[in-house]
Amino acid sequence: MSENAQNEVNTLGFAAAKELRDNFKQVEEIMAGFAKSYENMKLDPFNLTQAYGDWLKAVSADPQAFMQKNMEYWQKSLELSQQAMMALMGQKPEPVVIPAKGDRRFSHEDWSEKPIFDVIKQSYLLTSQWMRTLVSDVEGLDEHTSERVKFFTERFMDAMSPTNFALTNPAVLEKIKETKGANLVHGLKNMLEDLETGKGELRIRMTDTKAFELGKNVAVTPGKVIFQNRMFQLIQYTPSTEKVLKRPLLVVPPWINKFYIMDLQPKNSLLKWLVDQGHTVFVISWVNPDETYADTGFDSYIKEGVLTAIDAIQYETGESEINAIGYCIGGTLLTSTLAYMKAKGDERIKSATFFTTMINFSEPGELGLFIDDTQVSGLESTMEKTGYLDGSQMAGAFNLLRANDLIWSFYVNNYLLGNDPRPFDLLYWNGDSTRMPAKMHSWYLRNLYLQNDLCKPQALSVDGVPLDVTAIDVPACFVSAVEDHIAPWKSTYMGARLFSGPTRFILGGSGHIAGIINPPAAKKYGYRVSDTLVENAEEWMAATPVSEGSWWPEWDKWVRALNPAEVAARKPGAKLTALEDAPGTYVKVKLGEPVPKLPATVLPKLEAAVTPVVEAQAKPAPAAEASTPTEAKQVASNPEAEKQEKQEKPKADKPKAVKAATKITPVAPAVAQPEVKAESAQLEPAKASPVEPIATQASETSAKPVPAEEKKPAAKKVSKKTPPQA
Repeated sequence: MSENAQNEVNTLGFAAAKELRDNFKQVEEIMAGFAKSYENMKLDPFNLTQAYGDWLKAVSADPQAFMQKNMEYWQKSLELSQQAMMALMGQKPEPVVIPAKGDRRFSHEDWSEKPIFDVIKQSYLLTSQWMRTLVSDVEGLDEHTSERVKFFTERFMDAMSPTNFALTNPAVLEKIKETKGANLVHGLKNMLEDLETGKGELRIRMTDTKAFELGKNVAVTPGKVIFQNRMFQLIQYTPSTEKVLKRPLLVVPPWINKFYIMDLQPKNSLLKWLVDQGHTVFVISWVNPDETYADTGFDSYIKEGVLTAIDAIQYETGESEINAIGYCIGGTLLTSTLAYMKAKGDERIKSATFFTTMINFSEPGELGLFIDDTQVSGLESTMEKTGYLDGSQMAGAFNLLRANDLIWSFYVNNYLLGNDPRPFDLLYWNGDSTRMPAKMHSWYLRNLYLQNDLCKPQALSVDGVPLDVTAIDVPACFVSAVEDHIAPWKSTYMGARLFSGPTRFILGGSGHIAGIINPPAAKKYGYRVSDTLVENAEEWMAATPVSEGSWWPEWDKWVRALNPAEVAARKPGAKLTALEDAPGTYVKVKLGEPVPKLPATVLPKLEAAVTPVVEAQAKPAPAAEASTPTEAKQVASNPEAEKQEKQEKPKADKPKAVKAATKITPVAPAVAQPEVKAESAQLEPAKASPVEPIATQASETSAKPVPAEEKKPAAKKVSKKTPPQA
């Protein structure tokens, strides 16, 4: 070895020794917190003791079948032993077992070229095969328990792969030789940092989290926050075309993740692409709730969320007809909102698109293995203490579905090879978890996953209003992904067939994320599309030809054909004050951080906008007079007219009133406000709690600071028409 090479080795050794010493100091600092975090931890959160107990009982009832599977494994093991002897003598026999196609764990050449590693690999694969046979086709075991046992047996085998151990992974051994063990020292440092970040829980970093900043190199599509309340901020994106479609577009993302999965980089941003096609795009950015939201229910996401966003869009644009998109659970929320609006006679949403959305939860796929009454009760017990479910727990469940890709590959790279995680925007988003309010999440798991009530007419209700998704008749488009392991496409297909209106189904390639975020420039995956939804999903797939490229342009043609009318491009905040640049404040809140206290935007009571129109059905003259902003305000602010209106208008007329509302001039919703002070719809300083000024919040306790004389007319107007109100 040359003198320079020896000096490099010595320098590397000294650096490793110093890093190891620092690591031991770090170990001392975190061990106390580590032990404390596990004091009250449930050691069997998935209730596997019961599941494997039931499996063992079922297997014991048929010992002959059990012995037969063991004999087959023994015979294959003898065959592998003979092959190993032949390989040691320089021969190259045919392998007894080979990795599955797409298994990248054994890509290093030594797994095939060196006999010792080849035997280790095949022994592992053979044992994995044997274990699969033991847990498959077991008579006397119910289907749910059987699937759980098979799933967690696979996860056990993933964990026991020889690639996950330093002494049986040739790539790690090479790195140890190359760095004189410094890779293991640095890997220990990475592990300790992850333990410290997770407060005793090992949260493996998938990417360099310091490489990204929202609004700087992620989520950079220009736009403004134009509305905010305690539930969300509403972002309106800056137009890039001179003309835009007359109907604005509302995007409802899931609150389990953050919306910027649709706006990672300009080259693959769905939001930017929609803007470039001439859509006026509004996106809900949900709050990352803390313990103060413990009692926030699913109905709040409908009334204070989607419906309030529609009110804000109607005021901002003057349009009472909009297109809407829901992604994943955001699509489930949009479905519930549409059913609520249908029951209330609100027809403002004129088309609905659903990305990877389940409505029928009878076949939820592998995710259903984590959801049964016992596990939900355990989650409820945890949430009762915290007020919310930490998003990292949900992320852990999602990662388990693809453990080799989303857990063990990073374990090997970060801890055994000692590499620092590489910057990757998608993985940065994946690790940017949110929290779920206890009341909402419990309701969601029990009513949708466990009881599958959403697809049953009037089995669920929101604020006393029964929901019937089969009554939804707006034009709908469902977009699913053939490899989706979170919302299996056959389940989403079953939900698409529930609607009573014209429904299109698009089946793209890849999975839950890549199948949706598939820009046309990439020319990947392909898709199937049809307006005819036969009963059987497999038959639909066989009968529907594949088109090349992305489904994005296909969807744009569909929604544009529903109403191709255009208007001049809309500047964000033309009526509502632009509060801050996109992506806003709520989306930047991390786990462990409290919800920022933001002053709420004050909207005019849009429900009062239809009051002149409602009166017009009995009294045509006032409706005609309310054709200008000034005249509409005069009608709405007449106390005597309001009293008479309340007495004359029965509740049964609500659907009729909304239909009339869709015919009013665009300016009417912006001005029909009985309170002069809210006329400008500006953001009021914190005169009251962040949610009380919103018209859709009349039932919330936060509305208590409102004086009775202000609150009463609002309630009266809501009873006339508005779907957000109960």
